[in-house]
Amino acid sequence: MPFSRLAAATTPTAHIGLGLAAVGRPGYINLGREDDLPAERTVDALRHRTHELLDAAYAQGVRYFDVARSYGRSEEFLADWLNARPDLEDIVVGSKWGYTYTADWTTDAEKHEVKDHSLQTYERQRAESDALLGDRLDLYQIHSVTPDSPALTDKDLHARLAEAAAQGLTVGFSTSGPAQADAIRAALAVTVDGEPLFRTVQSTYNALETSAAPALAEAHDAGLTVIVKEGMANGRLADPHAPDALKAVAEETSLGCDAVALALILRRPWVGVVLSGAATTVQLASNLHAAVVDLDEGQLERLAVLVEEPGAYWERRGQLPWH
Repeated sequence: MPFSRLAAATTPTAHIGLGLAAVGRPGYINLGREDDLPAERTVDALRHRTHELLDAAYAQGVRYFDVARSYGRSEEFLADWLNARPDLEDIVVGSKWGYTYTADWTTDAEKHEVKDHSLQTYERQRAESDALLGDRLDLYQIHSVTPDSPALTDKDLHARLAEAAAQGLTVGFSTSGPAQADAIRAALAVTVDGEPLFRTVQSTYNALETSAAPALAEAHDAGLTVIVKEGMANGRLADPHAPDALKAVAEETSLGCDAVALALILRRPWVGVVLSGAATTVQLASNLHAAVVDLDEGQLERLAVLVEEPGAYWERRGQLPWH
């Protein structure tokens, strides 16, 4: 599977990936976004910003890049960058299907994305992803599986995904919502011809939302690569929004709140990759310092009190406005 490339990497930052959710479209829910991106968020402006981030990430050892059909033009921007660098063979590209981007490059759309986990949507979006990324696509994930998702029970979809896996594509899924652990365990039980279907799982886990940890450890033990998203809680763990306890620990380490928040995740033995959602090269450089943060037991105990009840966390996330 393609993630073996990451296991063979020697740079500490190889286990930090770059997600393009924040720069592939003009609107997103991250706090501070109005200061992170240019006021004129044209397609060309965000294409240029994305390529700057990709260049900086690769130069600093990042080897996993994460996009999705619903992240505006993220696949297109990444494909442009890859096509200009045909000799780059040491990276892993993951995308996701299951949401359709509907905002038409605006920030005030009534709906920015529409969820549909049907076989028909998979067929359409797989063709769209293939048209842009071709054989550079290593990993294709079902986007935001919840316990009630039909993707967990659709045998025809499972057969098509297994067919793609037999042809060399790694098949995975991501999760969201307060019942992530239930979704993960249900996905682990999905088999085709007696073999587990999924080889990766991407879930939200951070200093505020830790409820998926036991299920993610089970997924790791079952042989799946665990990718962690939203490690910064959509900006809630970054300056100036970070809780006081995080700010205090960050000051003690002489690094940013973001580096400490991501370092907390990297400590988990079941984590394969943690995603940076940086929107600027300065943010990216700060995020990458997570690889060298050393936290002592006292600091870990002080950070542990930040954990929120999952329902409250996801309710707060659902109220974040699109900027």
